Amino acid sequence: MNHRKLANQSVVEIGLGAMNLSHAYGTPPEPAAAKALLHAALDLGINHIDTAALYGFGRNEELVGETLQPFRQRFFLASKCGMTGVNGKRVIDGRPETLKQTCKEALRRLRTDVIDLYYLHRWDKKVPVEDSVGGLADLVREGHIRAIGLSEVSAQTLRKAHAVHPIAAVQSEYSLWTRNPEIGLLTVCRELGTALVAFSPLARGFLANGVPDPRDFVEKDIRRGMPRFHPPHFGRNRKLLDQFNRIAWEAGCTPAQLALAWLLAKAPFVLPIVGTTSIAHLEEDIAASKVRLSADTLATLEKLINADTVSGSRYPPETLAEIDTEETPNAG
Repeated sequence: MNHRKLANQSVVEIGLGAMNLSHAYGTPPEPAAAKALLHAALDLGINHIDTAALYGFGRNEELVGETLQPFRQRFFLASKCGMTGVNGKRVIDGRPETLKQTCKEALRRLRTDVIDLYYLHRWDKKVPVEDSVGGLADLVREGHIRAIGLSEVSAQTLRKAHAVHPIAAVQSEYSLWTRNPEIGLLTVCRELGTALVAFSPLARGFLANGVPDPRDFVEKDIRRGMPRFHPPHFGRNRKLLDQFNRIAWEAGCTPAQLALAWLLAKAPFVLPIVGTTSIAHLEEDIAASKVRLSADTLATLEKLINADTVSGSRYPPETLAEIDTEETPNAG
């Protein structure tokens, strides 16, 4: 695969988000299968692994640490703080003392002395972002983390944080059907030299034809609470896929590879991370690094799937209230 810069290190341009192995989309795989996928990722050349204290309330960090500790020098390790599980409930807490304690626990779970990139998973709006970043800057000086990132923040918040300490990366949902970073964040990332790590680049499976019927989502699948997967929005969005799939066929790639190739073409500082429990899907995804799309194909995709053609908001109102990302108008 091709490489791109992340926190002054060279990593492959498509990384692995480990969340699916412990959290979010229903029953996670058995431990043996999860470990096999992590080993396969390294064997395939993936050297950017992303996790968080939130995922499985610490279990995902434990999984990554237990499985990959013997190979720690072979990959770039990213994790997150500021949103964790407390007494079985998700809590956003950006106080510096909390972030430092979370980091201490993460280092133990991950079985490492240092985390390459540590994100503030959510900006706690009760705490000035400058204070939270100041706490993370202490962790850099103490050698516990190498670089600081932010997640789900606006361009304005990125500027404020960057004034306290350089922000190496912002992690934001970015795909053909979630174009929020294009409102302002991409421009500021380019200006500041900040990478944009794009999560859910396949629209939570939608652009990979992985959502035939949302009624089949299991009880703990977080997509059950996302308006785009509810009627009437899903029916409207589903109509976009026929032409999308035809474009993929004409480009000689799969729909998943088409979505990733579009994202890689947006800017050299955009790095998607894919999440899957399937080694076959992971192999398919990283092959997108070889796909080259013509200017005409890129323009057709932009016209087909965008903020005006996608129906419904990406999160329910209560989640939108928690995050700081600029939001496009609701298309639905």
